[in-house]
Amino acid sequence: MRLSNIARYSAFVALASVITPVWSASEADAPQNPLKEAYFGETHVHTGVSMDAFIAGNRLTPDDAYRFAKGEEIMVNGSLHRIKRPLDFAAVTDHSEFLGESYSLMNEGVAGYDDDVAVAFREAPDLETALGLYNKYVLAPLAGGGDPHPEFFQGIEAIKSTWKQNYEATQKHYEPGKFTTIHAYEWTSAPGGSNQHRNILFRDTNLPDIPFSSSDGSDPEQLWAWMQTHRDDGKKVFAIPHNSNESKGLLFAEASLTGVPIGKEYAETRASMEPLIEMMQVKGNSEVVPNFWPNDEFADFENAVSIQRFSGRGYVKENFVRYGLGRGIKYNAEIGVNPFKYGFVGGTDNHNGTPSNVEEDNYKVGSHGYADQTAAVRATSMLEGEMLIADANPGALTGVWATSNTRGAIWDAMLAKETFATSGPRMKVRAFAGQGFAGSYDSYETLVIDGYANGVPMGSDYTGEEAPQILVWALKDPIGPNLDRIQIIKGWYENGEMKDKVYNAVASGDRLKADGSVEPIDAPINLSTGEFNTEKGDPELMGVWTDPDFDPAQQAYYYVRVLQLPTARWTLYDELREGVKYPDEVKREIVERAWGSPIWHEVN
Repeated sequence: MRLSNIARYSAFVALASVITPVWSASEADAPQNPLKEAYFGETHVHTGVSMDAFIAGNRLTPDDAYRFAKGEEIMVNGSLHRIKRPLDFAAVTDHSEFLGESYSLMNEGVAGYDDDVAVAFREAPDLETALGLYNKYVLAPLAGGGDPHPEFFQGIEAIKSTWKQNYEATQKHYEPGKFTTIHAYEWTSAPGGSNQHRNILFRDTNLPDIPFSSSDGSDPEQLWAWMQTHRDDGKKVFAIPHNSNESKGLLFAEASLTGVPIGKEYAETRASMEPLIEMMQVKGNSEVVPNFWPNDEFADFENAVSIQRFSGRGYVKENFVRYGLGRGIKYNAEIGVNPFKYGFVGGTDNHNGTPSNVEEDNYKVGSHGYADQTAAVRATSMLEGEMLIADANPGALTGVWATSNTRGAIWDAMLAKETFATSGPRMKVRAFAGQGFAGSYDSYETLVIDGYANGVPMGSDYTGEEAPQILVWALKDPIGPNLDRIQIIKGWYENGEMKDKVYNAVASGDRLKADGSVEPIDAPINLSTGEFNTEKGDPELMGVWTDPDFDPAQQAYYYVRVLQLPTARWTLYDELREGVKYPDEVKREIVERAWGSPIWHEVN
């Protein structure tokens, strides 16, 4: 049975290489791989077009951001800076709110540019002055029920002009097969301080005249209605929620923001509009935290706990992605639809205009302008209204398994959730759930062919009646340390209770014991240099794990987590390079990781 499946899939691969759809002449020339390649990119970054970034000193444009993503050296926060390795793709996601103001602030000679208030914004010498202006001309009128647009705002035509400039930069830098740009923006709503932000990504150049902002509607249901209108008009668009750790429990809630209990229509709409969720970014890792998942020995990772000091954003279990996945399968049991059926991506939310500047040893200019531009500032300050800067991180990265480095292929793979997130390193991870996998393979290609022939990839549904075999594979970052292990996190719904468990699936050096435990690996970093261990661990891990507790009648999800050996955190590099001193409780060593999108077993 297995050999015949492989033969059929091989025939499909051969055929697909010939009949791959042609979206444009230039895309047709891009190299195609039916077995798919892992492409790394940014899905969440802000330039000076975002007013909060402008206030913090950012004057870079989307054009600058794309040039940085492609490897060019750019002036950032007063210093020349470049990414360590170019990206495969990027989406600039400037805030839709205040796009019109940005046009007058950043384009000399246009209406409003010479307005006294605009000049004051542009010439503010420091963050304190800029925030004072923002409070006076935007926040105070907004709080009083007035017009939040300052007097230099030129109306809807200015919004259209900024959107057009973003469009032009995104088109200019698209190089199918080499570098993909994605038309995108951020919808930024935070009712009562609950983060409800979404990044909106479009498949092609069929775009709305202007983006929908939280000024137009602050409820996600209003955003989805706008998206549906444009889908009905032929546009292809989806949304990605982020920062669930700052959501005050409302992102995976029991009711909509209007207080209506979640029902089937809401669940179907949300599942359609939001295929992905941002697992991690500058403001923390939203997977889990130790106080709610004490049995997860690796839960203590970039938890950004100081967020709880600001805006009433105390942590509750409902803030975190693993809870959301569990609540999703519970909804599926209750109403027949899973509204939280999310694949994983990673982003930065960088406000310097520097996409995926995620390497710990390259975090020299921070991520939020004046607020964290130097080591001296980072060691002692807070990110205004958010968290202590020492609690932040450089951000995360999205990995996409796509047939080519083109807009259509990458967007389609994201919609299909064949994605993974990493905390920054370019580890690769793949997983398939099915039956009849081999215990070992002669090549990576044979493994992938067997995975598709006898199973389903990440982001899919497993529908078998027998316990799923999960074929897992991971490869280290070429410039990073070796891998420690691959884990599988299973969540299930049993007798009215959401449960989850971490299983060790594969470990380097044959350290996986019969009882499923793993002997800890002793591979500390060199605290005097930041160097990591180069001798322990394995560069590649592969295995087949079978669920030992499978019940075909239970709702369940499975996702892969890959752990690499310890590396130095950016705070240690600040201390070594700049001579600053962080508080003793601030970590200097971390275990970076990757998360593969879930595979679901849903029973209806």
